[in-house]
Amino acid sequence: MAQTRNNRATVRGRTGTTMRRTLRREAPSTIGLLTDEQDFAAMRRYRTFTFDDHSVYLQQVEGLLRALAAQGMHTTVALFDPEEYAEFCAETGIAPDSPSGRSRFTAEVAACGATVAYTGQPLDTLIPLLVSRAVRQATWEYATMLLSGLGDCADCGQDVGRAAFDRASHLLLRTLEAAGPGTHHLVCSTPTENEQLLAALHTERDTTGPAHLDSGEGAEFVTVLAVGIALESHGGVVLRTSAPGAPDRVHGWRLTGGSLVPLTAGEVFSAYCTDADTGEPVSPESGVEYCAGFDVGADEPEAHH
Repeated sequence: MAQTRNNRATVRGRTGTTMRRTLRREAPSTIGLLTDEQDFAAMRRYRTFTFDDHSVYLQQVEGLLRALAAQGMHTTVALFDPEEYAEFCAETGIAPDSPSGRSRFTAEVAACGATVAYTGQPLDTLIPLLVSRAVRQATWEYATMLLSGLGDCADCGQDVGRAAFDRASHLLLRTLEAAGPGTHHLVCSTPTENEQLLAALHTERDTTGPAHLDSGEGAEFVTVLAVGIALESHGGVVLRTSAPGAPDRVHGWRLTGGSLVPLTAGEVFSAYCTDADTGEPVSPESGVEYCAGFDVGADEPEAHH
């Protein structure tokens, strides 16, 4: 009888281990990644952070990602920011010099921050994508904060930020309608007192239907454009269109008084072929036509009240 009970306990133990392994494969994992040397150096002040070489650290992270993927686990990578981590620990009362603190912070970032799913891509590919997503999210959050803080119009009582957002949405849709079929890449640039906001949007449109928009990119683009409208800043929009068997076409507009005013072909060429940092001329691309902006005909909704 004792032997039988022992056998049953062994079977139950093995069954429990198997079930836990199965559940472990179905539980997603998140890794907080220090993408650059400066952030890595900032974390070295913590005694429990035992890495001392960034290159070795990245190799170990990549090895862990591969091992988790080999087990059939879904893993995402989140951007680990040491300054945000220190603020998080101060606000929550968590000891920062602990693996559990870093784990808690990584979980918070995964819930509301920028992440990239690991699908076997090398870190040289994953890191730029992760940084780009983090920059996009920070831009969107800052632009949203600016719009929400503008309050109501003194003349008509409307929410200024909401009205600007509606206007920007209308401008984007009319621009895409007028652009016609093709693969479109739009960039909106809006200066503010503290930041130069940039947003990019990729769309495709066939000959029979509307443009297909990524909802996240669309919201970011419209929000940045809305900031320019609400603040009456001197922003601009550039559109590059690609179609099979034809050279790429580049069009441009300046944002003035809540409207997109077409640039001339010469202005578009000058903007595209000038280094933004040095002001030096840049050689024009082969197979690209620099064209005047076209009239988007966007009269409603009104930009001002």
